[in-house]
Amino acid sequence: MARRIMFIHGAWLTPLCWDQWVLYFSARGYSCVAPPWPYHERTVQVLRADPPPGLARLGIQQIIDLYAARIRIEKEPPILVGHSFGGLWVQVLLSLGLGAAGVAIHPASPRGVSPLRFSSIKATAPFLLQWGQWWREVLMSLPMFRYAFTNGLDPDYQEREYRRHIVPESGRIFFQTLLAPFNRRSPIALDFGNKARPPLLIIAGETDTIVPASVNRVNHRRYVEAGVPTDYREFPGRCHWTLSSPGWESVAACAAEWIGRAVPG
Repeated sequence: MARRIMFIHGAWLTPLCWDQWVLYFSARGYSCVAPPWPYHERTVQVLRADPPPGLARLGIQQIIDLYAARIRIEKEPPILVGHSFGGLWVQVLLSLGLGAAGVAIHPASPRGVSPLRFSSIKATAPFLLQWGQWWREVLMSLPMFRYAFTNGLDPDYQEREYRRHIVPESGRIFFQTLLAPFNRRSPIALDFGNKARPPLLIIAGETDTIVPASVNRVNHRRYVEAGVPTDYREFPGRCHWTLSSPGWESVAACAAEWIGRAVPG
């Protein structure tokens, strides 16, 4: 049985967001690793105070290549668990034949799945509509974090989590995602009919605004309609900040139970 898990974080975050999950799965006998994206290796405080010069030029292919290289040096293919953009990277990596299995938690949309919903447009409009953001690093504001990531949670908790976790991000990756429908060679173009793809579980949250559950349902349906079995679980009352918000253990338990079935000993 594969006992190695590679956790992949999403945009505006660092591996710090996986700390509770690493402890959870380590206690269950898994060896865990959570590599950072390029230019995300420093602490949250340092990244906020002095973003690395290369961050603004960071693109999707560079991130995918880093994780692909990390997976290839593992002794055995690890189980991949990703959140948000990290959940999209999991799907891309699995489509490349990398990883023993994958869990995509509230994943961003691959090419062929429209991310456009009223709530997702409202969540991202504050920076997407600003001129020149595609060549800059961008920092999510606290009001945006409240609406896009932690809607429905206690305001004091929202502010604490924002200060603890949120870092500047490359604006380029968001525009590459938006333009993917017009680019057949986009790094997030998947073969939904790839029957050799390792097992995949997509987890969605009912109240997620930036990646609504309706988007994840379409993502799941694309695989099923192409004849590739894919599992799906939707949690009521869960916003995008499902990794750390109260009740995160139920999401981790769902992933652990599925992994135990998908990658049997």
